[in-house]
Amino acid sequence: MSAVAEYTIAVLLLVGGFFTLVGAIGLARLPDFFTRLHGPTKATTLGVGAVMLSSVVFFSSRGEGVGVVEILITVFLFLTAPVSANILAKAAMHIGVGTTGQTRGKPWDQ
Repeated sequence: MSAVAEYTIAVLLLVGGFFTLVGAIGLARLPDFFTRLHGPTKATTLGVGAVMLSSVVFFSSRGEGVGVVEILITVFLFLTAPVSANILAKAAMHIGVGTTGQTRGKPWDQ
């Protein structure tokens, strides 16, 4: 394995770990349901995508070919995370889940 591949894998793993950590902290620390949706759907999706991309680089640099399974998992993740977050937010708005007093903007009141 070349040094460039090792550095690329290391950077992707660090970026992935950072964004996954930020998403997890956001999920635990943000005050209400709607703001908590941003943690797993934005940061964690990017973090897991970077980790999966590092897996693709690792196995392709070892001569085992491009990991089709990892690419399919990443595509599936990037397609389903925004859709599921949208459905969760609309369902929460429909049943009247409350927000904190500091939340600005309420488009569903229009």
